[in-house]
Amino acid sequence: MNNEENLEFVKSYQPQNKDVKHLRILIHGQTGAGKSSFINSVESVLKGRVTNRALTDATSGRSFTEEYTTYKIQKESGNFYSFFFNDTMGLENDNDNGIHVEDIKLALKGHVKEGYQFNPKKQLTKSDQHYKSSPTLDDRVHVLVSVCPADKVSLLTDEVIKKMRDIRLAASKMKIPHLAVLTKVDLACPKAKQNINNVYKSDYLKKQVEKFSETLGIPENCIFLVKNYNSEIETNDDINVLILVALRQMVNFGEDFLDNL
Repeated sequence: MNNEENLEFVKSYQPQNKDVKHLRILIHGQTGAGKSSFINSVESVLKGRVTNRALTDATSGRSFTEEYTTYKIQKESGNFYSFFFNDTMGLENDNDNGIHVEDIKLALKGHVKEGYQFNPKKQLTKSDQHYKSSPTLDDRVHVLVSVCPADKVSLLTDEVIKKMRDIRLAASKMKIPHLAVLTKVDLACPKAKQNINNVYKSDYLKKQVEKFSETLGIPENCIFLVKNYNSEIETNDDINVLILVALRQMVNFGEDFLDNL
């Protein structure tokens, strides 16, 4: 795994499809999974310093992200990287809290406008001002990413699994590639906490990847182990490498999707 090579790849990436200016990556998962932290961590790697633009909350048990937000990452030149992240409200066990699954399906198709306020009790309707009736290919999602803490894979409830499978099936029907990121590997495995380079040597983490793959049907080679930047005040190469490997595959899968249209 070469950091410089992966960094150069994502820095120079441009979608080959002329109808698309930016690759759109949609992040989803249960509340507290580390979705916003992952977006911050990608930006931290690319900027070479720890950033915290996507607001996160370490205390509440409810989703901190309440509206549909697009994160564009700026290069030193002032231009933007050719991929965007869309952050979503977390999935919850009950239907009175967390994002409405139908809203994620609408976002996949490009129907959800920036700034839409998620309402757990009511999905976005065509009459709403935040409904985009004629989305372009640029508005659509090109890669779906599920985020789950590595220490919580076996604690996923049937209700959250059902919602995640439902979203996966919808993405599959649209031929949208689906990857997963297992976060908080240091909390899940003492070996990884001791030395982050042990992540892919850990039997425990390997089992979590296998279990998550069985649960959602995502192939194991599409599930990435990552430690987000949470307590660190500076970036470091060992954490960066895990994030960059995952990011490069997201970009590759998204490019493949656009190539096959």
